[in-house]
Amino acid sequence: MIRDPETIKILSDLVRRQILRLLSYEQLTQSQIAKKIALSEPSVSHHLGLLLRHGLVEMVSTEVSPHGILQKYYAPTAKLFIEDWDSTPSEQRRYYVHSHLERLRGILSVLELLTEGQEMPLVSSDVEALAESTARRVSAIAERFGCEDPSTDREALLIKIYAETLREELEEGRWESLTRELRVALDKLRKLEPAKEQ
Repeated sequence: MIRDPETIKILSDLVRRQILRLLSYEQLTQSQIAKKIALSEPSVSHHLGLLLRHGLVEMVSTEVSPHGILQKYYAPTAKLFIEDWDSTPSEQRRYYVHSHLERLRGILSVLELLTEGQEMPLVSSDVEALAESTARRVSAIAERFGCEDPSTDREALLIKIYAETLREELEEGRWESLTRELRVALDKLRKLEPAKEQ
């Protein structure tokens, strides 16, 4: 859980997010990161330096290459970083709400597919309000998963956190029409499962 406003600002950069995601899969050198994300080494060095100074990554090992160059390998200090909404500077909140908005669009698209194209009972302002409400709640939910099995995949952990966040959000009653549509979609999905097994 990230509560330092400066570190939250550091995390709002998409390149740094990409570096953290790559490092969550495997330990990499600066040169390897640069190749994977198609950036110059000086640019990666800058981003990596910021991540190091803010305690988001650490050097985990070194190795001398065949050419005698010392290779430093980096890894994130946590599997997943979640920003605390209350600590997030107001100018950064737009970025984080946008990322939640994109996740919700994906979820709502799947929901519409499952209800066979039945239009969701939401308007743009509802989706934006749900995204902001989700952004506020996700940090509290994420703290509950702090002791999750360390072997859990990063994406699987994020999905669990987000699913729990949405479950609690939808249970509050403000999104009653969406909750109803979700139940209809889930019922349809359950009816399809036995047919697939045959």
